[in-house]
Amino acid sequence: MPVATGVGEDDAALFRDAIGPVRTLPERPAPPAPPKPRPRAAMAERDEADARGEFVRAMDEPLLEAGDALSFRRDDVPSRTLQRLRRGEFAVQDELDLHLAGVREAEALLRAFIADARAAGHGCVRVIHGKGLHSTDEFGRGGVPVLKNLVDRLLRQRSDVLAFHSAPPRAGGTGVVLVLLAPPRRR
Repeated sequence: MPVATGVGEDDAALFRDAIGPVRTLPERPAPPAPPKPRPRAAMAERDEADARGEFVRAMDEPLLEAGDALSFRRDDVPSRTLQRLRRGEFAVQDELDLHLAGVREAEALLRAFIADARAAGHGCVRVIHGKGLHSTDEFGRGGVPVLKNLVDRLLRQRSDVLAFHSAPPRAGGTGVVLVLLAPPRRR
């Protein structure tokens, strides 16, 4: 018997005769697709990484002394707003006390506090960092207000901080800073 090189009509008919009647199976639904990954805030992550880099570079600037007042405002914030903040005319809506916190812990607490306060829609918050009269830096040098310098450098790098100033003497003076936050973004 000669060997066929391809499947012809006769072979297909022969196959159907050998198998018998066939029943078509119902269509099965396709398996569910794997869940899509949650979207990442890539730009926010990059901004945060940039801010950390700027923060490290800012540490090379001269350090603040215990009696120095913290003061900063973005260019688009009127100077009158900074004057009102310096006088304590804004209602404080939340507060963070960094006393007894280490530098790394204080940085993490402050970052989380500012993000949470802004998400809650707070416009003005208070950060208690202390005057730094009894602090020492990582090299054991005294007289350098470590937390005060940390707060100053970190707040300057955050785009959601519009302005900040040391509180009036009756509200803590140079051991406390009042922070004016940008309103939360609407989606």
